[in-house]
Amino acid sequence: MNSAAHSDWQDRIGDASGEVAAAPRPALKAPTGLRAAPGAGHVTLTWDPVPGAIGYLVHRDGAPAAPPEVDVPAVPACRYVDTGHGAAEYTVAAVSAMDHTGPFSAAVRAEPLTAGTTVLSVRVDAGRVTRELLRPWAYMVGSEHLSHLLSTDETGGRPIGEELAAALRTVRDELGVQTVRAHAILGDDLGVYREGPVYDFSGVDRVYDKVVELGLRPIVELGYMPRDLAADPSKTVFEYAAVISPPKDFEAWGDLVRALVEHLAERYGVHELIDHWAFEVWNEPNLAVFWSGTPEEYFLLYDVTAAAVKNVHPDLRVGGPSSAANGWVEELLAHVEESGAALDFISTHTYGNAPLDWRPALARHGRDVPIWWTEWGPTPTHFHGIGDGPFGAAFLLHGMKSAAGRVDALSHWVASDHFEELGRPPRLFHGGFGLLTVGNLRKPRFHALSLANRLGGAELAAELDGDAGGVEVWAARHDDGRVGVLVWNGTLNNTQATGAPELARTIELTVDGLEGTYTLTHHRIDRDHTNVEAVWQSMGGGDWPSGEQWDKLRAADGLDELTPPATVTGGSPSLTFELPMPGVSLIEFAP
Repeated sequence: MNSAAHSDWQDRIGDASGEVAAAPRPALKAPTGLRAAPGAGHVTLTWDPVPGAIGYLVHRDGAPAAPPEVDVPAVPACRYVDTGHGAAEYTVAAVSAMDHTGPFSAAVRAEPLTAGTTVLSVRVDAGRVTRELLRPWAYMVGSEHLSHLLSTDETGGRPIGEELAAALRTVRDELGVQTVRAHAILGDDLGVYREGPVYDFSGVDRVYDKVVELGLRPIVELGYMPRDLAADPSKTVFEYAAVISPPKDFEAWGDLVRALVEHLAERYGVHELIDHWAFEVWNEPNLAVFWSGTPEEYFLLYDVTAAAVKNVHPDLRVGGPSSAANGWVEELLAHVEESGAALDFISTHTYGNAPLDWRPALARHGRDVPIWWTEWGPTPTHFHGIGDGPFGAAFLLHGMKSAAGRVDALSHWVASDHFEELGRPPRLFHGGFGLLTVGNLRKPRFHALSLANRLGGAELAAELDGDAGGVEVWAARHDDGRVGVLVWNGTLNNTQATGAPELARTIELTVDGLEGTYTLTHHRIDRDHTNVEAVWQSMGGGDWPSGEQWDKLRAADGLDELTPPATVTGGSPSLTFELPMPGVSLIEFAP
């Protein structure tokens, strides 16, 4: 880790880039029907929905109930499971934008049970399809700046460019990912712009040719600013000194964007770009660490950029604001209503929580465009360890199931630990953002998405009966009759990332509507299963493996079975098993 880059990040990450003129806010009522149900180790809160809300802010004893690592404490649905706390008074308020919270509800008081019946009935109906199983992870994944693909350096003795490419190929092949988004395609390391103006897109070609060869398409984040075009080139972020300044000449910026898009259309085909690519305007301009200009300058940048993209072809997609923590979404919607700029998708980011529901805001502005969360994950903090173990697996499944059907893309940030924003990885398990480690070992988070991706295309009806707490279920059927039931036990409280025995549950699973004979398999992610970090620690841990240790880790880099395969007879087969928190089980029935 580079201490200068990290200190600069810590100093500025909380600063806004300016005070934006707020868009009109709808009147919100206080939620009604707040109920608090005590369970073993938790309190489950539910309430009635409020029209116009994109989410709800839960308070415990007058302060947000969400843990500090959550950058947006509001939750998208009318349910919150509070774990790791004693007796408390709870209230809840509706949220319509990140700066607008309605009145709080009447308070309720509750206290978790210290003991209780922790047997939970899970019942799946294999004959009742509820809808197509939607896969929010499949459209997009994040990556370190893509010029990293060209690197011939090593981290931990592993080749950076080669392994980053292999990681992107793996998420395509095993998770079904279609596109990749990354920063800094206009950075000076690719030499796209010199005073003159002189354009040179050969470096971009080398990068995007590799991406296309991997079977992916880019979501082109248009940033950061070429040094020769920057109003203040001294304003930078990250170890690689990305310039975060507005342009000194907005017309010249528009010309650069238009030239880049024309070049890409000529190289890859304009209809390929229309069908599979998209253009996002900047990254997190609501934070001073990423945008040294004013909000007004960003909205001007947006208008100029959108016009330049559409000048190449009106059917090319452009959107934003690509904001941190849900910021400026309502403001961009209001701005383009006035300016007339194109807006083909809305994009924003959040960490540590399920994404909010921006559909009511789009409806207020009369728009029906895709909602893309172009960055999402367990934590926004670099080198934070909670994502390396099974906590991250349960968290990802909670977010993806919550997003399914209301979000068009929930893009995990990022695919690989080959990542150098604040310095390259100092050791194998360092709390990196990647689904895959340096060396491309699969973390529990990766395996969680691979299990979800194994589910069939027909989502099945599933019910939970008992003290569920953080247990959730997702079930689906394949066309050939295979049925998969994904059950996980998690919490948003990352202080319990290493486990909480009081939240463990005994699962009694029954699947109705199966006829004939089936092979039952049961795969598990928990502290002792499908957890390559635990394997590394059992080998003594340390910074980087030796050659022989790499071989042992690769041998352990698979999905573990909780029990051997078994034969079951159809009708309504049942299965009882223990599910710790955090823990994930996939039970499959194959005819």
